[in-house]
Amino acid sequence: MKRLRGWPFALGVAGGVAAAWLWKRRQQRLALADRAGHIADRAMQALEPAVRSRMLAGDGVRLHAVEAGPEDGPLALLLHGFPDCWYGWARQIPALVQMGYRVVALDQRGYNLSDKPGEVADYGLDHLTADVLAVLRDLGRQKAVIVGHDWGGIVAWRLAMDYPEVVDRLVILNAPHPRAMAREMRKGWMQRLRSTYALFFQIPWLPEALLTVSPRATARAFFQKLGTSDAFAAEDLEVLAAAMAQPGAMSAALNWYRAAVRFPPARRTADIQRPTLLVWGTADPALGIELTEGVGAWVPGMWLRYFPGMGHWVHWEAAAGVNEQIAAFLAADWQEEPGAGGA
Repeated sequence: MKRLRGWPFALGVAGGVAAAWLWKRRQQRLALADRAGHIADRAMQALEPAVRSRMLAGDGVRLHAVEAGPEDGPLALLLHGFPDCWYGWARQIPALVQMGYRVVALDQRGYNLSDKPGEVADYGLDHLTADVLAVLRDLGRQKAVIVGHDWGGIVAWRLAMDYPEVVDRLVILNAPHPRAMAREMRKGWMQRLRSTYALFFQIPWLPEALLTVSPRATARAFFQKLGTSDAFAAEDLEVLAAAMAQPGAMSAALNWYRAAVRFPPARRTADIQRPTLLVWGTADPALGIELTEGVGAWVPGMWLRYFPGMGHWVHWEAAAGVNEQIAAFLAADWQEEPGAGGA
């Protein structure tokens, strides 16, 4: 009995220590979120040529964006993935500007400084493509080169299927074509195992609670461990962590996964008739190379470029090579495809 009497005290002490630790972590997260503007300004100042921040109209939401390049240049619209933000394109913005493009890198809905609707339904894929259409209208443009990575690539695939008239050319980086993803999920356990994290994200509140305990640790986990090199410097991770620390940002980002299950697109999957470049880091631990097989049957105007040994963040890990492939694709007569190959 004497031993049992000590347990309540021990549990109370442990609970107090845990509560103090969580409170400290919360204060650190709030402080990081408060400094996000300063951190982002410093990151923008470091980019050459100069970039500027602005808000754009989405589909009933306001979306933050960073833009660069000549106002009258052809438009390149960059769509990031999870758990990224506009800064995920820091290695591509200067290269595209050098090619003569007006570059707009969005914080997609729910991310960083963009609006964060409260319902899961607000993050359905049809809303995400509607955001792109609204942004084009706000920019006074009828079409753009659409560049997407990860979830941004999924939005880009869908946009090219449903609204091909607004897509000049399509660049996809490590984002599965929906038919390829469905095939691999049916075919066997390999991609299912790789995608188990998406099942965890379906659980209410717990994933965001864990991922926001320390945004810096979360940034290191996603941006360093899903890659194969030290492509992200400490200052890069600080920008990305500050974006994740924004109030409500992680819940909103996870709602993309939840909405994908509950609110599928209204239209059927269709072939894509726009010229397309698919870039793939072959060592992506979340998305197997099998997802690139057979995609040309659904995307006749496609170039496929592999980056052997590169991970999920191929546009960081092999930035120079990826930029070269994008430049060659944008400069080429797309009807003269050199075919699939490696880089």
